[in-house]
Amino acid sequence: MNSYLLFKSLHLIAVISWMAGLLYLPRIFVYHSENNNEIITSVFKVMERKLFYYIMTPAMIFSWIFGLVLIHEIGFQQLTNLWLQLKLILVLGLTAYHFYLGLLLNQFKLDLNKKSSKFYRYINEIPTLMLILIVFIVIFKPL
Repeated sequence: MNSYLLFKSLHLIAVISWMAGLLYLPRIFVYHSENNNEIITSVFKVMERKLFYYIMTPAMIFSWIFGLVLIHEIGFQQLTNLWLQLKLILVLGLTAYHFYLGLLLNQFKLDLNKKSSKFYRYINEIPTLMLILIVFIVIFKPL
């Protein structure tokens, strides 16, 4: 079996799982921020916590691990390619976004959210835009 293709497949599975969480968690925040019912709020808190800690964070870790393994497979000299540098910068941005969502999650956990549902609707677009850029950069390797 070709190890490169195996690691590439595992990387893609992890990235898809991570992106699903990055797109869904802010959506839950939209509904959580609009809600005043204590019982429903407790349900949102459980959903947010489980999504972040049991799906998103492991998926992010595996995305990084398999991505670094892929770079190792193709050779670290490939890091001189601008397309790969841009991809890594965008992935670092997604990682920062991930941890920012974790901060927002803690605010909801402590009932300290001060942001509107409109704010969460806007930030929900960030991973979509970054994903589009990453896919085009990786597929076309324009630089």
